[in-house]
Amino acid sequence: MERSVAQKLEALLKLQAIDSQLDEINKIKGDLPEEVRDLEDEIIGYQTRVQKFNDEVKALNEEIESKKQRKKDADKLITKYKDQQLNVRNNREYEAILKEIESEELEIQLADKKIREANEKIIKKNEEISETQTNLEDRKKDLTNKQKELDNLMKESQGDEDKLKKDRDKQAKHVEERILRSYNKIRSNAINGLAVVEVIRDACGGCFAIVPPQRQAEIREKKKIIVCEHCGRIFAGVEDIIEEEVEVAPVKKTRKTKAKK
Repeated sequence: MERSVAQKLEALLKLQAIDSQLDEINKIKGDLPEEVRDLEDEIIGYQTRVQKFNDEVKALNEEIESKKQRKKDADKLITKYKDQQLNVRNNREYEAILKEIESEELEIQLADKKIREANEKIIKKNEEISETQTNLEDRKKDLTNKQKELDNLMKESQGDEDKLKKDRDKQAKHVEERILRSYNKIRSNAINGLAVVEVIRDACGGCFAIVPPQRQAEIREKKKIIVCEHCGRIFAGVEDIIEEEVEVAPVKKTRKTKAKK
């Protein structure tokens, strides 16, 4: 059965009322959910950094072990070459072996240099790990406190929130899919979450732009869905403001009496 425009607007108004209540619950939570997510992301970042530093330290230690092994191999070769020097037959062989010994001695010096540099890097990396680990523990404590605070708020409002979400799902079924998509899009762009409003005191209830009388008349008729030309919100109707009549009590005239002579 095709719904009238008035029925469509009524369905949207009810949906907006439910969403506004959900918005109020989210306001009570404030920035806590976002703060919790930010802390979780920050903790993952610190954990990733610590892991990266540990991997770098592991690689440096492996490099140190490799250089130490190279030194041992060089020492063995030097010993071997010195033994060979005792059995040389001419100066050319002696000079060749001497160059090999000098080359291995340079390798030992280079290995020592690399080991010193690697140890210095390890010291710096361990300092960075310690600092990052401290920050990580601090953020974990902050997360625990924020999460506890959020959990307490969630417990207080969870029942109402669950009920409202169920009501919203039911109410959303009464709204055409095309209109519902537009409604959700408008809501996502609206600061106050209002997608459906009324004209109040000749102005849009969302952006407060003036709505001309002719436009108000069309909105009252509810023959078509009309949106605000300024903010795009859907007009559901025009709220009639009834001015309260203030009764003014009649002023009693006082009769002046002549003073007796």
